[in-house]
Amino acid sequence: MRTRWKILIGLVAVLVALVVAVAFFVDEPMRRVTERQMNARLKGYTARIGRLDFHPLGFGIDFYDVILIQNAHPEPAVMRVHRLSASVQWDALVHRRVVADFLLDTPEIYLDRRHVEAEAKDPTPVGQHGWQEALQAMYPLKINRFRVRNGSLTYVDSSQAEPLRLTAIEAIARNIRNVKSQPDEFPSPLTLSAVMFDHGRVAFDGHADFLREPYAGVKGTAEMANVPLNYARPVAARYGLTLTSGVFGGKGYIETTPNVTIVDLEELRVDGLKADYAYRARTTEPVKQAAAKTAETAKQVSNQFDMVLRARRVHVNDATVGVVNERTHPQYRVALTDTNLVIENFSNQKPDGLGNVRLRGRFMDSGDMVVQAAFRPENNGPDFTMDVRIENTDLRSMNDLLRAHAGIDVSSGVFSVYSEMRVRNSHIQGYVKPLFRDLVVYDPAKDRDKPFGERVKEHVASVIGKVFKNRQREEVATVVPISGPLQNPKASTLETALGLVENAFIKAILPGFESESSRALRRR
Repeated sequence: MRTRWKILIGLVAVLVALVVAVAFFVDEPMRRVTERQMNARLKGYTARIGRLDFHPLGFGIDFYDVILIQNAHPEPAVMRVHRLSASVQWDALVHRRVVADFLLDTPEIYLDRRHVEAEAKDPTPVGQHGWQEALQAMYPLKINRFRVRNGSLTYVDSSQAEPLRLTAIEAIARNIRNVKSQPDEFPSPLTLSAVMFDHGRVAFDGHADFLREPYAGVKGTAEMANVPLNYARPVAARYGLTLTSGVFGGKGYIETTPNVTIVDLEELRVDGLKADYAYRARTTEPVKQAAAKTAETAKQVSNQFDMVLRARRVHVNDATVGVVNERTHPQYRVALTDTNLVIENFSNQKPDGLGNVRLRGRFMDSGDMVVQAAFRPENNGPDFTMDVRIENTDLRSMNDLLRAHAGIDVSSGVFSVYSEMRVRNSHIQGYVKPLFRDLVVYDPAKDRDKPFGERVKEHVASVIGKVFKNRQREEVATVVPISGPLQNPKASTLETALGLVENAFIKAILPGFESESSRALRRR
């Protein structure tokens, strides 16, 4: 018996040694064949495998230093994987399924603007570059469990921009292959977590149907917290938006399948936002194009049963936002500080009812501003009501605006404006009522060094103010009615509302005041 055991142990040892030796000599030929097969399936990209380690006893393979490059811009590589392990998922054998377990250990994905622009120009859609076929070439069994450990994703918009980074990416998708799904079933648990922009956190917990055609379906809850906004500066700058600070977060339900897309946000919160929009020649066209595209998209998805968009509550807290008009002389900035905005029940579905907007802030850091609005999902263009009240603004804070549009400035005065508007069926009905109190336009001591023509103009405006002021309340007021068809009935609700606000301030208040001034001179 002892001799037989010795012989058996010796045979096992020889067999193991042969297996190890064969594996050693097979590794390099297998690496070359696998790399060639992967590249035969990839379109527009090339894969490189640094080293392969085959484990015949467990039928597993480890791929080391896997690199993926975009042929249009090969440097730097778009992905590097320290180790990719593929093996049999042994616990699936209980269900009589022979499937694979894939692990990506420390994958690093890198994209810059050149990569994105090249991908946009490529006639081959992103999903048809052969990614799945390339993975299948690495291991013959169908993937049933897919894991990512300590991954990272970096996007660089320009050489001066701070990179956008996701780090500490942990993801796992299970039960991908061994359950045949029925319609509307999501048999595969899917979880993901990551650190976003070095400080924020993003997580997803849900299920997927990876076998659905023509593409996979996913549903679950997503959450983001403490994500800094200033990392988006380069992208925002292309549209004239300067982001200084702010963080955002939120949570909600997401579902996307070939049949339906649902985004149902329970809450979205932005804290400490500081941003300015610069109105200039080179930024207006991109903004107009984006606005037109947004309006068209909003029209297309409004009340579609297969596209459900909801935001139950959006809260912008303690924001400072401004608009800098660089196309006038002098330039001027209109700003809101200490701003709190609440949007409730935003939806593209009419059965969800009215949405509401409430805004409070300080206009030009002096006047109290309150905006209330109610809106409905769009059918035949924007459908909303808006009530705007701005009270007790120090007119001196608006001198740059007055100089740019009226050619005058003031030494003192208080400004208020009241407006109600109703937009429906491509028509608007409402009014704007500006009110000036304690207005002093011409100050001889202050304006001594100004040109003679400008001093005359300011003196005339001051006289007009005295003629038209309310003797009891020391006020100058007029009402500008607004009625008629919208100039752009295809615009989105947001674009229309912002346009009306601009018209109220620039195209109604100041020209209306100048009109009153002209009539006063004629009566004199």
